[in-house]
Amino acid sequence: MGTLKVGGAAAEVEGDDSMVIAGGILPRYASGGEGKLRASAVILEGEERFCIVSCDVLMVERDIFDDACRRIERTYDIPFGNVLICATHTHHAPSTVRVHGYGREEEFCSRLLDAIVSAVGKAAGRLSEARLYFWLGEESSVGQNSRLLLGDGTIYWTGPRDDALRPTGPFDPELPVLWFRRDDETEALTFNHSTHNIGTRRPGVRSPGFYGLAAQELEEELGGTVLFLPGAFGSTHNLTLSADEMAYRIKRAVKEALSYAEPREVSQVASVKREIEYRVREFDEGREDEAVSYYCRKRLEDPEPVIEVFRRMRRELAPHQGETRRTWLQVLLVGDIAFVGVPGELFTKLGLLIKRRSPFRYTYIVGLANDYIGYIPDREAFGLGGYQVWTGFHSFVAEGTGEMIVEEAVRMLS
Repeated sequence: MGTLKVGGAAAEVEGDDSMVIAGGILPRYASGGEGKLRASAVILEGEERFCIVSCDVLMVERDIFDDACRRIERTYDIPFGNVLICATHTHHAPSTVRVHGYGREEEFCSRLLDAIVSAVGKAAGRLSEARLYFWLGEESSVGQNSRLLLGDGTIYWTGPRDDALRPTGPFDPELPVLWFRRDDETEALTFNHSTHNIGTRRPGVRSPGFYGLAAQELEEELGGTVLFLPGAFGSTHNLTLSADEMAYRIKRAVKEALSYAEPREVSQVASVKREIEYRVREFDEGREDEAVSYYCRKRLEDPEPVIEVFRRMRRELAPHQGETRRTWLQVLLVGDIAFVGVPGELFTKLGLLIKRRSPFRYTYIVGLANDYIGYIPDREAFGLGGYQVWTGFHSFVAEGTGEMIVEEAVRMLS
């Protein structure tokens, strides 16, 4: 490959107080905001153009992302298969998906689509020769495996956890940083980490979440455009820290990585984007209702509305049991650094399997990429139960889907 050209830019997605906020079980609303909700893009140009876009929303299904990819291909000469778009999983933005007890805000979805295309257009206008600096950093304190085994044999979700015994899976502290520089100035920077993006500095506001706040504050210090890319975070949360402290620790970890970052040759940029099939799970209504009702009545202050939301979701999913659906899996190579775009909330155990079996030493998961198919647990997690495997619009793939994705991703990497 010849020279590498890079351009980075962001476009704001305007929300307002009338829009339902995604991230909870029941509908809720925000008053005002902190930080910005954005679509942030970086374009890499070698022999072809490639782009990564990160969106400050909970998650997005493929109808919106596919439309964005088609517009980007048509307008900016970036092939559909060379575009990776993900959601940051902030729990503090207007809804872009139907989940739990609410639908998506169609006006906000339209604004998001326009912002994605706008950010890519701005980034295309900034394309110029740049160099990649890379370091694999670490941040091990802002999250943990949050699926704790409780004294009654259930898996922790929310409510009291004073009877917690132990975590039931791993935590991935890796924090890879790709820093694109031109004339010693930042053009774009991406960092990747694997914890649920929950937490605001002020209560009840729209926010990009602690990761998004960290990204925007790093921009103020470093210049350029900073993108957060979520990893395999399906089984991990912060349980102890404030959003302010989490944002501080993430910024500190990124800046520490930058202090060690070394120039890295980019001999190729390549992408494979492949449709894969998965099945909607078959479920036993009685067992599902018993599991949800038992946990909620024991741990929640007002359990009945939550129980009813899960019942409604299962009623709607019941006719679709066993249905075959299609989604995207993507591998994007930047030199010898590989990103695997997975269309849901992949459990950390599965993400680590992909990393360890990849032929590329530096392999990272990008969750919620190109589509949304809910939580993607491993087989052991299905056996343990818990919120992430209770059937609903948030969790509907058949057992074994996660292992299938691991195998397909490893084949694509190879």
